[in-house]
Amino acid sequence: MKTVLMVAEKPSLAQSIAKILSRGNMSSHKGLNGACSVHKYTGTFAGQPVHFKMTSVCGHVMTLDFLGKYNKWDKVDPAELFSQAPTEKKEANPKLNMVKFLQVEGRGCDYVVLWLDCDKEGENICFEVLDAVLPVLNNAHNGEKTVFRARFSSITDTDICNAMTRLTEPDHNEALSVDARQELDLRIGCAFTRFQTKYFQGKYGDLDSSLISFGPCQTPTLGFCVERHDKIQSFKPETYWVLQAKVHTDKEESLLLDWDRVRVFDREIAQMFLNMTKLEKEAWVEATSKKEKAKQRPLALNTVEMLRVASSALGMGPQHAMQVAERLYTQGYISYPRTETTHYPENFDLKGSLRQQANHPYWADSVKQLLAEGINRPRKGHDAGDHPPITPMKSATEAELGGDAWRLYEYITRHFIATVSHDCKYLQSTISFRIGPEHFTCMGKTVISPGFTEIMPWQSVPLEESLPTCQKGDTFTVGEVKMLEKQTSPPDYLTEAELITLMEKHGIGTDASIPVHINNICQRNYVTVENGRRLKPTNLGIVLVHGYHKIDAELVLPTIRSAVEKQLNLIAQGKANYHQVLGHTLDIFKRKFHYFVDSIAGMDELMEVSFSPLAATGKPLSRCGKCHRFMKYIQAKPSRLHCSHCDETYTLPQNGTIKLYKELRCPLDDFELVLWSSGSRGKSYPLCPYCYNHPPFRDMKKGMGCNECTHPTCQHSLSMLGIGQCVECENGVLVLDPTSGPKWKVACNTCSVVAHCFDNAHRVRVSADTCNTCEAALLDVDFNKAKSPLPGNETQHTGCIFCDTVFQELVELKHAASCHPMHRGGPGRRQGRGRARGRRPPGKPNPRRPKDKMSALAAYFV
Repeated sequence: MKTVLMVAEKPSLAQSIAKILSRGNMSSHKGLNGACSVHKYTGTFAGQPVHFKMTSVCGHVMTLDFLGKYNKWDKVDPAELFSQAPTEKKEANPKLNMVKFLQVEGRGCDYVVLWLDCDKEGENICFEVLDAVLPVLNNAHNGEKTVFRARFSSITDTDICNAMTRLTEPDHNEALSVDARQELDLRIGCAFTRFQTKYFQGKYGDLDSSLISFGPCQTPTLGFCVERHDKIQSFKPETYWVLQAKVHTDKEESLLLDWDRVRVFDREIAQMFLNMTKLEKEAWVEATSKKEKAKQRPLALNTVEMLRVASSALGMGPQHAMQVAERLYTQGYISYPRTETTHYPENFDLKGSLRQQANHPYWADSVKQLLAEGINRPRKGHDAGDHPPITPMKSATEAELGGDAWRLYEYITRHFIATVSHDCKYLQSTISFRIGPEHFTCMGKTVISPGFTEIMPWQSVPLEESLPTCQKGDTFTVGEVKMLEKQTSPPDYLTEAELITLMEKHGIGTDASIPVHINNICQRNYVTVENGRRLKPTNLGIVLVHGYHKIDAELVLPTIRSAVEKQLNLIAQGKANYHQVLGHTLDIFKRKFHYFVDSIAGMDELMEVSFSPLAATGKPLSRCGKCHRFMKYIQAKPSRLHCSHCDETYTLPQNGTIKLYKELRCPLDDFELVLWSSGSRGKSYPLCPYCYNHPPFRDMKKGMGCNECTHPTCQHSLSMLGIGQCVECENGVLVLDPTSGPKWKVACNTCSVVAHCFDNAHRVRVSADTCNTCEAALLDVDFNKAKSPLPGNETQHTGCIFCDTVFQELVELKHAASCHPMHRGGPGRRQGRGRARGRRPPGKPNPRRPKDKMSALAAYFV
């Protein structure tokens, strides 16, 4: 029998789809990468019996990046990134070995069915999967079609089975539009980001942002926030006056009347109108009216509206709301949450979706009434041709989902029920009064039929007192007429919901990327999220936007990015050439970049006013090895040391604390060492500021501390403190932390593994001797007699941390809570432990690696 390989976008989706198609009759096992499962079953395909293999990727398989030296900020002029710098597709997450995994599973298969998400990003991932598996598929015979695309909008039996019977082809044009966006964002963003980060961080010490980033979508998003801030700052309140009248009814009740002139900005004129009315005793009814009005039910729900409501009503940030919605989708509770459409197709089973909610404890009565009376066809909205509106696909309870997942699901369900409900109808009554020469109005509303507001009570018409019955010519006693002094008020800062609206209006980002752009400006410390999820720009965000306006306003205005988005959409529709759009857009931004570089002094003038120069920032910490004066430690992101005498700046590890290390000096350059730590239970290691930025040996890279230094005799180096190969990662070495006593630690110098050992030991040293079994360095451990855990109350023991049975009970494995960006590699269990750079005695290389024998550390992974 032939074999069909099917690939979904996430492991949970693969499992759900396979379960539906196999009707639960499938076998499953983990794939070689440990992250993706493979589900197998037999069935029919193209009229013949076949074996099915259903698996998944974990999002994008590949990512776009620059080649070689072009990834190094110090070696390349950012201007070269626009055209000269070659790019390549790399594995998005090398640890997952996704390409190898797909090739292993695809080898010997005859057909491929792609179950990736049905949007542009999903189409792009389709071709990433095909690039991996097509070379290993069995050869097709007589031009037989081997690649198929499944299109679906929800994880329901009906939708999945229908998709399987209506397979199409992946859309190459949509995939190309994503490739174009990725390359534009990479080249433009990196060029501007590298230039302005190096320029401004080299001059100012309190920017409090590790990266001064620029993005073709991110920067206009920030621009909207700063534009509102500028309006608030430039706002000048104006005083105005209004007349307010009160009349008495027959029921000894009073009505407040609104002045038809609304307000005047001249006090003397307002006083004149007051004088003309305040002596009047009666108010004459000039006209009455009653008009039936309707408050329309909402349009069907799309992504942007869901994000707006999640932020304004549920207090959930856009990116978090999108993550919650995706989980609800993969679990089958809602339809695909990324859609621009607000119109249900004619063949959509609205009644079927509504019946799913007929027994729900919160809205069963409303649903049953709708089903009995007949549903109302939803309003005609916008059909973007992508996916149906976001719809609940099965019933769920608060106990089942809990937390934010329930709150978002509840809103989506109530919104859907509202779209098939009737409009809210109410009677609006208006009475027009005349008091002297001035006219006033009173208005009231009475609900006739609540309609959709029963299921969405927050949308209901406000309850108001009913107006008295009267007719033209009737009179009411005037209680009082008074003049009120008020002031105009400034607008408030933009809410996330308002920002999403502006981004959609101006074509900045897509329904999928809008949350990412908003999250980016928060992460970069360009804005802060205040009460009510309002976005308040920081000094840095304000200065950047003002600087862009001063140099080239198009860098921050939405116009140029909106035009680019339209071109990308034309690529997706097959109406524009990929290479022409890419070349033309890059040429425009390259010219803008050169002008920006030439005019950077204009932005720098604004920076000088708001931020302090490096020399005036920070506190003295350690001595420079060149001038022997104190360097200042600048704690604001990115943390670094600055020597004002030498005018040199030295980067440091991030996301931890820095302090002086016992006033000890590096034997190579005489710089005082500093100690980086991620916390009492995490990693710590000393480093030389100069060596950290200028590696002294060929086998070292920038960003390595003393725990990776290969100096043969320095007491702080890997050569003297290294023990043996890390039990978890490929290239790491476990290194003794000599500062950690009496709660001693051994930590990997590459990944986040930390072993806590020998609590309350008086002294721990790395011996020059090695283990006969695994060649790791032995440890000499001394305990105080009163606290010794050693057998027979011994106070001293020398042994191997991997092999010694005495040490096995004294070791506890952890992962560091955080690690700085220079830590390469990461957790991931391996079957073998290849060679490691261990502690090397002077002049004699001695790589150590634990053998296959189970060790105290490795046992924690079993």
